[in-house]
Amino acid sequence: MDVHSAGLSIADWRTIIDDAYRGTLQGPVSNLDPSLGTHFDAIFVGGGSAGRFGAAVLRSLGGRPLVLERWPFLGGSCPHQACVPHHLFSEAARELDQAQALQGRLWYPQFDPGAASILELVELFRAQRSGPHAHMNWQSAEQLGIEFVVNTEAEVLDTRTVRAGGHTYTADALVLATGSRAALPGIEGETLSGVFDYATLIEDLDYEPRRIVVIGGSKVAVEYGSFFRAVGRPTTIVSRSDLLTSAGPGRMDPDLRRFVVDGMRLRDVEVLEHSTATRIVGDRRVEGVEVLTPDGPRVIEADFVLLGTGEEPITESFASALPLVYDERGFVAVDARMRTNLDGVYAAGDVIGPPMEMFKSRRSGTTAARTIMGLDAEFHYDDIPDFLHTTYEVTWAGLTEDQARARYGDVMTIQVPPAGMALGDTSLPMAEGSMLYGFTLPERTGFQKCVIDAASRRVVGIHHAGYGAKTAFQYLHHMMTRPEGLTIDQLGDMNELYISSEYFIGYARLRASQAELTGM
Repeated sequence: MDVHSAGLSIADWRTIIDDAYRGTLQGPVSNLDPSLGTHFDAIFVGGGSAGRFGAAVLRSLGGRPLVLERWPFLGGSCPHQACVPHHLFSEAARELDQAQALQGRLWYPQFDPGAASILELVELFRAQRSGPHAHMNWQSAEQLGIEFVVNTEAEVLDTRTVRAGGHTYTADALVLATGSRAALPGIEGETLSGVFDYATLIEDLDYEPRRIVVIGGSKVAVEYGSFFRAVGRPTTIVSRSDLLTSAGPGRMDPDLRRFVVDGMRLRDVEVLEHSTATRIVGDRRVEGVEVLTPDGPRVIEADFVLLGTGEEPITESFASALPLVYDERGFVAVDARMRTNLDGVYAAGDVIGPPMEMFKSRRSGTTAARTIMGLDAEFHYDDIPDFLHTTYEVTWAGLTEDQARARYGDVMTIQVPPAGMALGDTSLPMAEGSMLYGFTLPERTGFQKCVIDAASRRVVGIHHAGYGAKTAFQYLHHMMTRPEGLTIDQLGDMNELYISSEYFIGYARLRASQAELTGM
């Protein structure tokens, strides 16, 4: 199907996407300018956030990109199966958490655990997800002038040649942006009906789960486990190590992690750390999970299992043709300019490894594009703000307290609740989103820590669990990582919109006048 110069509307694109996804529209959908031939400055193999944003930047710099995508839409897994549904579920979890916590108080009725439905939310998302996809296809074609072929598999033939939809295309550079998929743990029973990962949950769920086991200690495990429990479903998380200590959230401050995990237990999520799921039990359908815990073996009854055991790169389209170097986890190895070991071949997005986040994918894709176009561009994605959701927004940037002490020695912290204080002894930090908790259940208001190098007075780490601060962290991180940094004095001199979620500003103001800094 050739759509070049067709002037399709967003509604037209939605029809095409729905038809293609149902299988009633077969074959590639091409937006190519035939007058320009089949050679490009760069071919982006994969049209997710890395490929689409990279292609847009390369186009804006005067280059000619081509994007090839197996799905009938651009945008990748984030709006289709991953981060967008996760944010929908997290918003629901926050609402439901408050409804359960305050039931029978104020205007809240008794909570009915049967009133909320996991299946209903999944079906709501499935019914509406093609809208954002249609917008991205329309925007890419009409506003950004990107040439693309979707609804077709791509096959990389060599470092300059790709075949897709029965045609062969060449380019001066390739950008591999093929994404990732859930990694299976390799245990008996993982193919039973009722076993899901984050993607198959969206695609295949057709019943209402009643008793849930989540296997893994990753962000996915914690985020979805929190959602399932907030809906009212008994939920157990089984993790081989401490939750949230894998490579993805490895820069999470231990005090922040402790608040998050303790908060999950407070909400009756059963957390089994240092435990191994050895077998998923059932005859065709899931009936339970055998778990080896530090206290001995257990069988946990379940009719639904979510695998949150990490992700693996999707490499089939290029692995046999390109002698690439991979890291120890199987992800494509790149430098700070997104260059692989092969001249003219770049990689970006999830295929280069954690963190598996939209902002990393976008930045890595645009860094590759700028490098291809001869600009001096680098992206060090091991030092970026990060986040997850439980029933809170949990956000962090910079160094943990332990990392800061190892690097600088003399470190002070501003922390709420203060170190050593039991949860509930203070109602702070109260801010938008937690005011009701502050006056009813103060142990649920949140957690904040600001880490400061005492000698230079520079802020080197910020950590937060609560609501409303996530957006501010991207700006605070930018200021922290500038060559001149961000000092406690500058932080304390900022204007704040009280009551704000960023207590750091107000508390910094209390200490910024000290010649020799002391913590709080």
